[in-house]
Amino acid sequence: MSNSPEINIFAESELNISNKKTEGLFRILYMMMTWLLILPVATILAILVYKGGPMISFEFLFSNPIKGMTAGGIFPALIGTVWLVSVALLFSVPLGVAAAIYLSEYAKDNWFTRMINLAIINLAGVPSIVHALFGVGAFVLFFGFGTSILAASLTLGIMTLPVVIVSSYESLQAVPMAFREACWSMGATRWQTIRRIVLPNSVSGILTGVILEVSRTTGETAPIMFTGAAFFLPYLPESVFDQTMALSLHLFVVSTQVPHVPEGLPYGVALVLIGMVLTMNAASIAFRTYLRGRKKW
Repeated sequence: MSNSPEINIFAESELNISNKKTEGLFRILYMMMTWLLILPVATILAILVYKGGPMISFEFLFSNPIKGMTAGGIFPALIGTVWLVSVALLFSVPLGVAAAIYLSEYAKDNWFTRMINLAIINLAGVPSIVHALFGVGAFVLFFGFGTSILAASLTLGIMTLPVVIVSSYESLQAVPMAFREACWSMGATRWQTIRRIVLPNSVSGILTGVILEVSRTTGETAPIMFTGAAFFLPYLPESVFDQTMALSLHLFVVSTQVPHVPEGLPYGVALVLIGMVLTMNAASIAFRTYLRGRKKW
């Protein structure tokens, strides 16, 4: 009878034990990096709620600024922001989706499409203040729109076009080629395939670009400062050719330009601005999730 110790053939090897330890360390590292990203956002929101929460009321949201903008509400700026974002979306989303459709479904790999892609990349890297100067020269002066909602919104739309184009292009490319080939084999034209198959199956991805655009256009200040946003207007705009107040510019003004402002007022404006962005994004994300749930692939 042998006295040698029994060997457990199912025991983990030293290599497996070492790999598990390494995997655990990387899991902890990535978790810490994730919390480092979340912590500043949570801290900012907590400060805004703590300092700006007491300012939020029905009167604050639905009344005009008074006493040199040191009191009253933000209703004109709130409505003006909705105007600016809505008109910018109406301009940039159809144009951006159309450009993405051309690049994804029609364009060949030649010098022309490469120039388009280069222009999109360059447009995405242009600072917002340069877009503001472009908006002044193109829309305010050349086209004669003046300082108006239309000029400011078109400037914002041009600035956010790359986001819409890239997200729409990636979403169109994600639709399986087999879907297109099945339609073509049934005699459908290229446009019929795009309209009935490709676009319906890529809407959820296109909405991602729209969400990013809403976030950026709502918070931009420089592009609208010179093209359509006003320092103080105690009335609501009646058309796209009127000037308007905007939450982002109003926040800048009450934080830096207006003396004797109550401490909580800038935080209250910032809280409303963040809340507006989060509400729009939440609605878009919910709609995108609904559309993704209807996919059959």
